[in-house]
Amino acid sequence: MLDIFEIFGEFSYFGIFLVLIGINAAPILMPPSWIVLTSFYLLDPTLDVVLLAMTGATGATLGRFLLKKISGTFRKFVAEEQKSNLDTMGEYLNNKKYGYVIASFLFGATPLPSNMLFITYGLMRAKSIGIYVGFWFGRAISYVVMIYFGNAVLKPFLEIFEDRLTAILLIDGAGIGLIILFASINWTLLITQRKIRFVKPKIWRF
Repeated sequence: MLDIFEIFGEFSYFGIFLVLIGINAAPILMPPSWIVLTSFYLLDPTLDVVLLAMTGATGATLGRFLLKKISGTFRKFVAEEQKSNLDTMGEYLNNKKYGYVIASFLFGATPLPSNMLFITYGLMRAKSIGIYVGFWFGRAISYVVMIYFGNAVLKPFLEIFEDRLTAILLIDGAGIGLIILFASINWTLLITQRKIRFVKPKIWRF
């Protein structure tokens, strides 16, 4: 892992940009992008924090755009009941002026795993530009904070990735749990009657 960072680090901001695209375009088994970005800075403290955060946010947003597009191709495998449920939620967010902006910003500005959010956006066929605006600003803000406090929140670089597979699996497991919970909510009932009811998620059909 250290070799990968050193190789792409040679290309400065452009190399970091490419790494962030790749990490965010993958649906699972990737380390959190804020750890990757902060690690680049710890390896090269001469990098400008704000420019690094903006580069990372741009790469992350483009990567999530690709993930969303790829995820949309799998909608044909989604059960009809869940398609209707997802479409109801999509229509609700479309009717809210800043619905997608706020949702994406919250995931972008916090450690919440955003891969499952964009997979869901893809299955919903969401098309609002607010998705990317909110996510970019959320990521830019969170990256600046994490980079500035990198030494305090991260262990030594090699130690971080020593047990990376376990950490990645835990994060991806949390993301999968969130999307299952999301699919279990009867959004039609929640939006129209303000009542929460959970249903057995039948996400895929073959």
